[in-house]
Amino acid sequence: MALAPLQDTVSGKPSLIGLDREQLAAALRDKGVPEKQIKMRVAQIWNWIYVRGISDFDAMSNVAKDMREMLKANFTIARPEIVEEQVSNDGTRKWLLRYPPRGAGRPVEVETVYIPEEGRGTLCISSQVGCTLTCSFCHTGTQRLVRNLTAEEILSQLLLARDRLGDFPDRDVPQGAMVPSSDRRITNIVMMGMGEPLYNFEEVKKALLIATDGDGLSLSKRRVTLSTSGVVPEIYRTGEEIGCMLAISLHAVRDELRDMLVPINKKYPLKELIEACRAYPGLSNARRITFEYVMLKDVNDSLEDAKGLIQLLKGVPAKINLIPFNPWPGTNYQCSDWAQIERFADFINQAGYASPIRTPRGRDILAACGQLKSESERMRKTDRLAFEAMMIVGHGEDD
Repeated sequence: MALAPLQDTVSGKPSLIGLDREQLAAALRDKGVPEKQIKMRVAQIWNWIYVRGISDFDAMSNVAKDMREMLKANFTIARPEIVEEQVSNDGTRKWLLRYPPRGAGRPVEVETVYIPEEGRGTLCISSQVGCTLTCSFCHTGTQRLVRNLTAEEILSQLLLARDRLGDFPDRDVPQGAMVPSSDRRITNIVMMGMGEPLYNFEEVKKALLIATDGDGLSLSKRRVTLSTSGVVPEIYRTGEEIGCMLAISLHAVRDELRDMLVPINKKYPLKELIEACRAYPGLSNARRITFEYVMLKDVNDSLEDAKGLIQLLKGVPAKINLIPFNPWPGTNYQCSDWAQIERFADFINQAGYASPIRTPRGRDILAACGQLKSESERMRKTDRLAFEAMMIVGHGEDD
């Protein structure tokens, strides 16, 4: 069921961000725009929102004044409120964004993280406020699910980040900003922020189809990666209906261990998960599934685990990201010893799989893998963004 449009905090007007062309046409038709103008107006508004990146109807210079006044009176294209913006010494950026209440709810906050690299810039986007998955090593999993984000709330994270990075036409890059050596500041996006994207499938699908629309934000589907803990039915739908790249939060190669680490495994065990991965459309050595594997000391880091990983993924075009665990207060897990992580990686590399070890960066601002929006006085800001960055980098293709 579609979620209600995002309402502007002050005006209560619905947002046009996140509407597909048919929905945008219906919204204009409902406000009395003549049928013969609908197609043209939809194209104009779409271009202004997603190509030019404007957030004020008055900036639509080729739209008649009375049309602009009608749009202002009935709709909004405003960005969410920035509660906090932090910039790391290495160019990593984190925004804490606040969305207005929907219905009888309260305002909610999510985090969006940007990682610049030499040839690419990757934005990590959230799909839910909180999470239902209760993965035992993940701090976000200790936070209850507040609600799903709407397509416009998902998309507005991308629009706001492009605003702040000067990534729309005629916009300047912020002074001192570190950006990739590419035509775009944001070249790749990953659905790896708060929440399980496939438990909010319809809104995520809508947002990603707009993000990859060739007449708008125009991101390549090979540069968009959706990360899931293994919602098997929606993995099939993702391949058929979205067509983006896929990442799997794997973390174990035996059902009894994965049942504990990633409890959704009890519903969709490894055999079903890997079958869905094998069936994912378009897989090849140039279009691989990324398997995330957090390294937990004396839990999943033995060479027997490495052998099991190779056997499990046999025949699946795959890249394996090894992520040193980021301990958080109250957890019973520890990060694997670095020498053991290297032995694990060497074994996998010798078996023919790319297996980069994600090393911390962005240590001077707050965020971390599995710890988005969590609060802890005992955890240094420097550590938390460093581990979040490890999860984000390296996803999607470079075309």
